[in-house]
Amino acid sequence: MFKPELLAPAGNLSKLKTAIDYGADAVFMGGARLNLRAFSDNFTNEEMTEGLKYAHDRGKKVYVTINVFPHESDMKGLEEYLVSLEELGVDALIVSDPGIIMTAREVVPNMELHLSTQANNVNSRSAIFWHKMGVQRIILARELTMKEIHAIRENIPEELELEAFVHGSMCMAYSGRCLLSNYMTGRDANRGACAQPCRYKYYLMEEKRPGELMEITEDERGTYIMNSKDMCMIEHIPELIQSGLQSLKIEGRMKSEFYVAAIVKAYRAAIDSYMENPEAYQYNEKWMDILSMVSHREYYTGFYFGRGNSQVYGSSSYVRTHELVGIVKEDLGQGRYLIGQKNRLFPGDKIKIMRPSDDIIETVITEFMDEEGNQIDVANKAAMDFSAYSEVRLQPNDILIIEKDDVE
Repeated sequence: MFKPELLAPAGNLSKLKTAIDYGADAVFMGGARLNLRAFSDNFTNEEMTEGLKYAHDRGKKVYVTINVFPHESDMKGLEEYLVSLEELGVDALIVSDPGIIMTAREVVPNMELHLSTQANNVNSRSAIFWHKMGVQRIILARELTMKEIHAIRENIPEELELEAFVHGSMCMAYSGRCLLSNYMTGRDANRGACAQPCRYKYYLMEEKRPGELMEITEDERGTYIMNSKDMCMIEHIPELIQSGLQSLKIEGRMKSEFYVAAIVKAYRAAIDSYMENPEAYQYNEKWMDILSMVSHREYYTGFYFGRGNSQVYGSSSYVRTHELVGIVKEDLGQGRYLIGQKNRLFPGDKIKIMRPSDDIIETVITEFMDEEGNQIDVANKAAMDFSAYSEVRLQPNDILIIEKDDVE
């Protein structure tokens, strides 16, 4: 049985390393141009070089997104950009626009191409068409059911790979091709600048009664008819693997290191558990416990098991039970550690420690000192480094999280 690739988001260099450390087989990132996350910390050539080396040294792959629908002005310099990515050693490009695909075939003919979900591929004939255009992998539209994925796999060439999203945010528009953002804010979602107006609060107003806002539902926060829940397929790893998918993809280039670590950790464990012994495989609730720690909207299984109304969410708010407070940078000896602060933290706080291979463990950290060695009562300066004492031995790159007192 083929073991699928676990593909994780890399919003910046730190997140790339986190994804690799926690078990991703490959990562996808945005370069300097032409990707659909214009507001993420997209990679410079120097960062991409370091990220590629980090991944390749560990036998992992790196894919770069060039998945916008470009206007004429966006095409300037495309050939040079493609050549630079090939020279850097990128493993594949994620593309959606036929013009970019044609240009890539002309100037970097040996570069592997993956068709973005933005291309809305929902049937085998379309997949075969793109394969004939030089595409080696199809990233399927999120709107497909498991049954449809099986059918596509059965009707395409064996060498044509299939990839699908299994976790993360969903879009109310068809495979993300939305015009709301451009219309309402002037920010083009199809060129990487989505303002997410689907998450806004909307009310109904009758034209002759300006200012009289009527709620469409009885929810005092308004209606959220365009809001979607977050996809989560952790309970259905056997079905995903048996469907013939070569790659299971996690959404979230704009999310935190904590998000990347937790999601990759859970899916890595589930995939490995199934592949080790499919007949004896048992779903482990602790995987969902890990996924539930990160900030998320209510989970559901997307369209995999049908197209009912279960995707509509009654709110635009997130479930936040835990918060990232720091990442261990260095073991200073004698139980003290240098920590990079991410959120406010007090001496005596009970901390949960997340690392790639172990279960989550708890400790209490005390005796805070700033970088000058002065004792401090709180670590509350943005991105400050401080040292602290822990009875439990910490390791560099340990992710430190704290349970929130009140769930938002």
